[in-house]
Amino acid sequence: MPPSNDDLEGARIMVKLDDLLYARRMTLTELADRVGLTLANLSILKTGKAKAIRFSTLAAICRELECQPGDLLGYQAD
Repeated sequence: MPPSNDDLEGARIMVKLDDLLYARRMTLTELADRVGLTLANLSILKTGKAKAIRFSTLAAICRELECQPGDLLGYQAD
């Protein structure tokens, strides 16, 4: 049985894009150009306001940052 929304209320997925960009000495604008996304969409992801991410977008970001999805995303429970 899937968890109810009450079970997930305090949990959140964290996006560690800032840390990866800093480590790679790359700007968000440069990454947007390389992966073919708008700066606005990457900014939404970076600030943690995104509700979802396409696997193709995740793959493109990982390719350009030379990282694994787990390097980019984290899970924080209550």
